Amino acid sequence: MARPTPLLKDELDIVIPTIRNLDFLEMWRPFFQHYHLIIVQDGDPSKQIKVPEGFDYELYNRNDINRILGSKASCISFKDSACRCFGFLVSKKKYIFTIDDDCFVAKDPSSKDINALEQHIKNLLSPSTPYFFNTLYDPYREGTDFVRGYPFSLREGVQTAISHGLWLNIPDYDAPTQLVKPSERNTRYVDAVMTIPKGTLFPMCGMNLAFNRELIGPAMYFGLMGDGQPIGRYDDMWAGWCCKVICDHLGYGVKTGLPYIWHSKASNPFVNLKKEYKGIFWQEEIIPFFQSAVLSKEATSVEQCYRELAKQVREKLSNVDPYFSKLADAMVTWIESWEELTSNKIVAGGVKASSGGVHHANGPTTKVASPLPPPPAVVEELGSPAA
Repeated sequence: MARPTPLLKDELDIVIPTIRNLDFLEMWRPFFQHYHLIIVQDGDPSKQIKVPEGFDYELYNRNDINRILGSKASCISFKDSACRCFGFLVSKKKYIFTIDDDCFVAKDPSSKDINALEQHIKNLLSPSTPYFFNTLYDPYREGTDFVRGYPFSLREGVQTAISHGLWLNIPDYDAPTQLVKPSERNTRYVDAVMTIPKGTLFPMCGMNLAFNRELIGPAMYFGLMGDGQPIGRYDDMWAGWCCKVICDHLGYGVKTGLPYIWHSKASNPFVNLKKEYKGIFWQEEIIPFFQSAVLSKEATSVEQCYRELAKQVREKLSNVDPYFSKLADAMVTWIESWEELTSNKIVAGGVKASSGGVHHANGPTTKVASPLPPPPAVVEELGSPAA
């Protein structure tokens, strides 16, 4: 009997930022092998990244980014995972799933491997409910519905733009929390998906994230971080704040909860503190800025909304630090690049691969890497989100 065709096989790209060989893909092979991968290599472009055989992918390094974007390449961060947004830029698919290379397949409480991609797709293909909270969480999941008292006029829901997944094992903490709780691990599996209400911001994490590129892609810019910038580790959160304001304005939904991945490696809290130091102070002004941001009625597309946000960033955050003027310029450059690539004024093209591996113009084919051991099973399950 033929296996069923994977969901959205020809409509979804998987974007992976990396500086290392992608051995971790062996664990994801049952779930990723039928999809196209876009790999964004950060750091030294002369280093050859090895990808296991059998995956269909394109690989872009810094030389490719400079060649494709020219003078606009300055908007893509260097030596930071924020470079992943270049993959969003060159994709031609409707949906994107992005994952970090230290994220492995997690197990549910029954010790079954979690197909994170499949759950993200389910989240994106079902409506969101940002205007009224359902106390049974996502009413479109199997085995649940709208509770008594939920307005019938709102039960149709709205299109879902973003699916934000979570992590077992190493939690996504800031550096001060890492230092206070160096041994803390997340073992709690919460079987829930919920819509983040309209008007509520959230700290988006890019390590396990999917979105509808056609709905919100132009706003999924991870900012200026890393080499040469005064701040790091705020790339995904910056994108999340921008996206949430725009989703609220345009009437799209954002979901968070399932699926879980297994976050395998804790980053150095002292290095993180150096990257986050200014952001920890700045966020006390950044977040109120986004909470009070108002977009005009004339802004009816994501591109128009994003340009308005960039203008407001320049006008209202530049007094916090000159960096925000530079960031506002980069936001405009990003949108210009998006529009040019969408209209095919710029032709993208990285190193391409088929089932036989990657074929370089002057180099060998990559070899298959050794598989990684599976993570331990989840040890605790909660039926509702923990405080």
